[in-house]
Amino acid sequence: MSSLGNLVAGVAHEINNPIGFLNGSISNTKDYIQDILEHLSLYQQYYPDAVKPVAENARDIDLEFTIEDLPKILNSMQAATDRIQSMSKSLRTFSRADTDRKVKANLHEGLESTLLILKYRLKASEKRPEINIIRDYGNLPEIECFPGQLNQVFMNILANAIDVFDEMTQTHSFAELKANPQQITIRTEIADDSLRDSFASRVQIRILDNGTGMSEDVKAQIFDNLFTTKAVGKGTGLGLAIARQIVVEKHGGSIEVDSTLGKGTEFTIQLPVKG
Repeated sequence: MSSLGNLVAGVAHEINNPIGFLNGSISNTKDYIQDILEHLSLYQQYYPDAVKPVAENARDIDLEFTIEDLPKILNSMQAATDRIQSMSKSLRTFSRADTDRKVKANLHEGLESTLLILKYRLKASEKRPEINIIRDYGNLPEIECFPGQLNQVFMNILANAIDVFDEMTQTHSFAELKANPQQITIRTEIADDSLRDSFASRVQIRILDNGTGMSEDVKAQIFDNLFTTKAVGKGTGLGLAIARQIVVEKHGGSIEVDSTLGKGTEFTIQLPVKG
């Protein structure tokens, strides 16, 4: 996993360099184009009666439309490169290679990088509407952790919730799903009982979906190695077992699940602030 993280981070870095150049070039080009358009406007103001060849060429190239549309095109180009830069940054944040020592990290950055990577799966499809993400972020301190490993935990929980929503399309129509929007709520806060001398000792991350939920039997086995409810070829049964290992064994935290069949599932993770 560490090698994969290094590979992804390296690719993201290589993408970022040319995109950064393009983004800067587009920004400069916008300024140059604006200067040219303003200069052209002065010509039209002081020489309104252009000679016939100039007037004909302006009509042929639809100059009026070009003047209006060119800035819009440049803005769209810059928005696209901004988005690629943002995704590149998220990939580097998500896949950051962990050393053998914990480092201080912002959990919200890890959550956001994970959500951006999963964004294509949250979008509406022909079978279901878009999955809504509700953020309820508290004021968390940075914690000492292995951030790359925690991002894997967030990825497993969020991807599993999306899998459940996708499976619901087999038993629910688009109209039914639209009437009861599928949503994932992410809530972060200081653990209620962790305040000591005004300093938090533990933080809490709660990830709640309003999917199909799980039975008591499934809930009892959800963190077991190789246990999965997915069809053959669609799940290894390792994801949540590894998530528990990362949270409990690597970070000295806790991870619990609360689920009601037909209503949804909530994962609660608690992590110490100091490693």
